[in-house]
Amino acid sequence: MQRILWGRATSSNVMKVIWLLEELNLPYDRIDVGGSYGKTETPEYRAMNPTGLVPTLQEDHFTLWESNAILRYICNAYAPDSPFWPQAPRVRANIDRWMDAQQNVLNRPMSVVFWGLVRTKPEDRDNTAIATAIAETARVWGMVSTQLGQHSFLGGDELTLADFPWGPHLHRWFAMDFDRPDVPHLRAWYDRLLERPAYKEYVAGPMV
Repeated sequence: MQRILWGRATSSNVMKVIWLLEELNLPYDRIDVGGSYGKTETPEYRAMNPTGLVPTLQEDHFTLWESNAILRYICNAYAPDSPFWPQAPRVRANIDRWMDAQQNVLNRPMSVVFWGLVRTKPEDRDNTAIATAIAETARVWGMVSTQLGQHSFLGGDELTLADFPWGPHLHRWFAMDFDRPDVPHLRAWYDRLLERPAYKEYVAGPMV
């Protein structure tokens, strides 16, 4: 079986899939598409992923898009007994809600901060919008901090899929150059993630 991950390595949604594949030592090839690479509007790519977004996972004739669905599929198919996504219904439900919460409550304000500070020239920035988004993002991180005050990781005392969607944004939060509000427990969580070689190499790299 040939496993291909379509998507540029600088995408946070691609990063979390790479991170999991590396944690599980699953072989794969990756093809750069999206962003400056383009190619997501081609008929061939749209046949695999009608959203035109990244990532897309391809295994022979099977394709799957939506990054969190890909994470769950990988665990279910190749690591069903992994602590990353335990089968106990309530434990799994807790992990799932944190995965979904990243997309529903963090993604919008954090995207404003990241795009404003990293991918926009200083003279073109909307500093008011960025400042508002930083405050909103800090409130979301505060919600995360409450959980981290009780456990080492979002899903409990071990790394789980709950951490994977948040991990790329956590790195960006600490790597961007701005006056960060102090949010308890976040730095300790970030340091724990940095102890994992796959996170350090594939998620916590230079921002572009």
